[in-house]
Amino acid sequence: MFSGVQPTGVLHLGSYVGALRQWVARQDERDNVFCVVDLHALTIPEAVDPQQLKERVRSTAAQFLAAGVDPEKSVIFVQSHVREHSELAWLLSCATPLGWLYRMTQFKSKSEGRESVGTGLLVYPVLQAADILLYDTDLVPVGEDQVQHIELTRDVAVRFNNLFGDTFVLPKAEVPEVGARLMGLDDPTVKMSKSIAVERPGHAIQLLDDPDTVRKVVMAAVTDSGRELRFEHASPGVRNLMTIAHVASGRPIAAIEAELEGGGYGTLKKLTVEAVNEMLAPLQRRYREYMDDRAGLDAVLARGAERAREIAGPTLRRAQAAMGVG
Repeated sequence: MFSGVQPTGVLHLGSYVGALRQWVARQDERDNVFCVVDLHALTIPEAVDPQQLKERVRSTAAQFLAAGVDPEKSVIFVQSHVREHSELAWLLSCATPLGWLYRMTQFKSKSEGRESVGTGLLVYPVLQAADILLYDTDLVPVGEDQVQHIELTRDVAVRFNNLFGDTFVLPKAEVPEVGARLMGLDDPTVKMSKSIAVERPGHAIQLLDDPDTVRKVVMAAVTDSGRELRFEHASPGVRNLMTIAHVASGRPIAAIEAELEGGGYGTLKKLTVEAVNEMLAPLQRRYREYMDDRAGLDAVLARGAERAREIAGPTLRRAQAAMGVG
């Protein structure tokens, strides 16, 4: 299993539910490779502060570990520390039709309204394909908005295999059934998003938010003018809060509905605040411990990069040999 997260800042609750918690749950089932994809953060270079990026890389890795990802069971590393990612991306770029990249939804949305965009914004799905294919990945846990990227990865692998012989394993996307799309607290019609959260603090619950901030964000969450607290019939905002309470507490939706019977939206929000803060407290404590031991954190990432190269190196050489280079 392979998955990666951009070091764009503090991860939010949707990232935890859709990625980190899945990673932890699968650690004993299969080989796992988890990556801080810092090269992907360069696609809009004018927005990059080099020193801030380095700090965010460490912070993101510390959040991985604080969430329960075990470096003894899983490979945890920084993308730019393993050169095979960039080298395979070039080989795959040469075999990827340009039209496939222009059709990618995220390229369309991120390039809209810009006079010009860097080449990296167009071709980063190929780098993402390289990230995945380097590790003979079977499974990629993703949110629904990333399924198109896994489909492109499969298409690229199939085309490469057809052109140069069987080289790559075809990965599959896995979208979690519950909580895969936690929605924005300020707008429950859009998915909880890191980019939106930067501009709108009330949009998401961040993993490092203190209890008062969590309470403020949840109590201000959009609901409606009614009192419907049955999940099936509730408005999007109410369903979103019930989903957050469910994933934070681990309690079934039916149990939450029973506790809320006779109450109102204020009761639901207070229940959600308590569940989220109780879940985040131990994670935040572990995060501070990792960030306070910078040498130890860097050592974990250096060992992870070494282990990643042991897997990625042979895959790259296999692809090079297939193309007649290297």
